[in-house]
Amino acid sequence: MIQRSCITSKTNSFFLFGPRGAGKTTFLHENFEATETLWIDLLHVDTFDQIVLDLNRFEALVNSPENAMKRVVVDEVQKIPRILDVVHGQIQKTKRQFILTGSSARKLKQAGTNLLAGRAWIYHLYPFTTFELGDSFDLKKVLERGSLPDAILAANDLAAREYLNAYSGTYLQKEIQQEQWVRNLAPFRKFLAVAAQMNGKIINKSLIAKEVGIDDVTVANYFEILEDTLIGITLPSHHKSVRKAQKQAPKFYFIDPGIKRALERTTSVELLPQTSAWGEAFEHWVILDVIKNASYARYDWGFSYLRTKDDVEIDLIIDRPGATQLQIEIKSKTRVSESDAKALETLGKDTDSKAERWILSNDTLEQKFGSTRALHWKKGLTELFSK
Repeated sequence: MIQRSCITSKTNSFFLFGPRGAGKTTFLHENFEATETLWIDLLHVDTFDQIVLDLNRFEALVNSPENAMKRVVVDEVQKIPRILDVVHGQIQKTKRQFILTGSSARKLKQAGTNLLAGRAWIYHLYPFTTFELGDSFDLKKVLERGSLPDAILAANDLAAREYLNAYSGTYLQKEIQQEQWVRNLAPFRKFLAVAAQMNGKIINKSLIAKEVGIDDVTVANYFEILEDTLIGITLPSHHKSVRKAQKQAPKFYFIDPGIKRALERTTSVELLPQTSAWGEAFEHWVILDVIKNASYARYDWGFSYLRTKDDVEIDLIIDRPGATQLQIEIKSKTRVSESDAKALETLGKDTDSKAERWILSNDTLEQKFGSTRALHWKKGLTELFSK
């Protein structure tokens, strides 16, 4: 069993959000005694049909004599947002613990749901992190398969590819088509492939719109759908002005490298070190791992990137309340040199002269270039999250 880094409350009600397949239900079964818990799965057709037609059945079920003393887990709560009104009343009245999972926040947002007005905490569960995989971590494998449990733990590469390809199809059918968030699925499907190819790059809505055959507003809506369904995240441009003009549009990253490869149909293509595809996948993984671990540690950090119009770039800037800013350049190479610190030593100082500066790479030799530390990426992650 892989020990997850997410630590949830044992008594307070909470939401557990995460992309489908991240292991939310498995995580809850491992952490909450089955005999003390009422499990309600809204993906189960009969359960959904009964409750959606009559919310009183939900309230009668949770208050029945055999369940009245149990905590209540509702899987995929976004399927029936109105349940939250009942849950809100139950928490106020009975002080029981309700655990609500979701693989999409879109319907909750559209319904104007207040997420129980702060009476339920919010946690996120992601595909596995480096720390969670521990001794079984294999860099090449996670860059190729990603780290959704059913992909990274698959018996072989073929099984992992089949799962990821089915995942991308299921996502299209169940999350988008069923909910009717887009009127025409064909351009959205094409958009997904283009978005996957542009993963980690600055969003150019006009370019994407032209390639897909839609307008800029639709492109923006499509990216919003990906964020709302927890399939991807945006990394904003750093907001503080610097002496050199900078690009302002955000970058977009899929929440897992395997999902990205499935959507661009490259799961059968081997990733090889010292190639641009390897470098992009490595940067993708490191940024995701930092963000996921910061979420698990409950750090209130802000993340951004910085690139000037001359294409001088800092890959990741972390604003840490109560601590100095951390500027990170990510290199997949096994030997870094002083030239790799150039952006940090020039642009970084213009941004925040007191910031810490790191190069994270596959080079095991720790070095110092001016004010910039160069260290192996795993050691950097350990330093960030072992405090």
